[in-house]
Amino acid sequence: MTAVPGTPATAPLRGGLGRWLALAVLVLAVLLVAVDATVLGLATPYLSEDLRPSSTQLLWIGDVYSFVIAGLLVSMGSLGDRIGRKKLLLTGSIAFGGISVLNAYATSPAMMIAARALLGVAGATLMPATLALIRNIFHDPKERSLAVGVWGATASAGAAVGPVVGGFLLEHFWWGSVFLINLPVMAVLVAVGVKLLPESKNPRPGPWDLPSVLLSLAGVIGVVYAVKEAAAHGVRADVAASAAAGLAALVWFVRRQLTLPEPLLDMRLFHHRGFRGAVLADLLTILGLSGLIFFLSQFLQLVQGRDPLQAGLAEIPAAVGSVVTGLMAGRAARRFSVRAIVSGGLAAVGLALAAVTLFSVHTPYPALGAVLLVVGVGAGFSFTVTADVILGSVPKEEAGAASAVSETAYELGTALGIALLGTIVTGVYRGFASPPGTPAGASAAAHDSLGGAVEAAAGLGHGGAALLTAAQSSFVDGLRAASGAGALILLATAGAAWVLLRGQRLGDAPPDGEDRAREGAAHAAAMPHD
Repeated sequence: MTAVPGTPATAPLRGGLGRWLALAVLVLAVLLVAVDATVLGLATPYLSEDLRPSSTQLLWIGDVYSFVIAGLLVSMGSLGDRIGRKKLLLTGSIAFGGISVLNAYATSPAMMIAARALLGVAGATLMPATLALIRNIFHDPKERSLAVGVWGATASAGAAVGPVVGGFLLEHFWWGSVFLINLPVMAVLVAVGVKLLPESKNPRPGPWDLPSVLLSLAGVIGVVYAVKEAAAHGVRADVAASAAAGLAALVWFVRRQLTLPEPLLDMRLFHHRGFRGAVLADLLTILGLSGLIFFLSQFLQLVQGRDPLQAGLAEIPAAVGSVVTGLMAGRAARRFSVRAIVSGGLAAVGLALAAVTLFSVHTPYPALGAVLLVVGVGAGFSFTVTADVILGSVPKEEAGAASAVSETAYELGTALGIALLGTIVTGVYRGFASPPGTPAGASAAAHDSLGGAVEAAAGLGHGGAALLTAAQSSFVDGLRAASGAGALILLATAGAAWVLLRGQRLGDAPPDGEDRAREGAAHAAAMPHD
């Protein structure tokens, strides 16, 4: 590829060792995000006791990070393609570390909400930049498959390490310590990344279209907010208005991309059947899985009585399965086929979720551990191969935007899954009958949430045992129902992936460089401009 005069070309890495050392730096960034995504849930009870947020403020503390990161992923991925992925990654990492300190020392709910929102801005720069750099560092499809496997394995390991580390810190320090663990990781990442990471960017980037950025942000946040609010509190006028405004912004965003000569997101990426199939598989997979992921910690702690550290350790089989299969996924997809590995992995997760429908309050850990292991194995195969397909389906100049689409699908799938499957859990849970003689206040608190039931039962002394038993049993009924729905979604997605990924091979990329530039110029000339 010939760089445009005045534009830095992609800096090559000398020798195989340099590429793998650069990958080691990139996985530190993945570890940073993965750990942060899992520790807040454990810290929430301690944070609530200290800052005393209202119920609405507590929801915003938990949700605003995902709102902002989902809304900015596409914009940040495209920004990295334009200004340089290394520059964006290192700048975002420094910001992530500094804002983590702000989170740790927040003194009010409003300050905490603002700090979480700023952390979302920084977090949106990291994941797309890491995948885009992998696409540009590893040109050989087999090496890239292994690199993506290491990337995915690190994300899985970080998600598992987060609860364990968080549980340990919360038992020995104050809640802010779960944010300060980001600092040493960030420091190593920046210090080493400055020297080892090559810079890469699109040599013909075009302007960063601010109206498109705002439309993307407004659209995704509007839709995600509406879905979560509707699930938690029902459909209201403001929720319907948010959904309508978000959908309108997204439609306007797509129409604008189709008319711009240099769009923020090239909609032609979706013309590739493998790209479409992989993105859809990611979205529906995490949608179906999110019910188990989101409610599992409550099952382990509030139903089966484990402390935070024990709950974190209990989830390790999923990470082990995902790490091992993630490293093997590329080789397996070449030996068999992409669609066989993706569809088989999704079917395995679906069957594991179906097994959860047989669980009870007293299900022994070996059964739960086996289910989590199968979930990890299936997800490791599926997510690793779909990430590889997405990267291999696009020119390396647009790797940041393509990676951001993948991450956005993940965020949207999480929001939709928690909302839709959470509605099932909540609906079933609230249907239990309070034992005779239960005070009205305790009964109302117990029906509001399982955490409320634990507190209400503790306040009733020995008389609260029957109330807690009824609430726990009802929660497990809801978890079973949501897992059944998730199993159906996963099995249907396995079938869709079998069709959409037919004939797909790893490394099936369209032309790069000047051929693609000529194709884009012809496309732009044929389109009306704003």
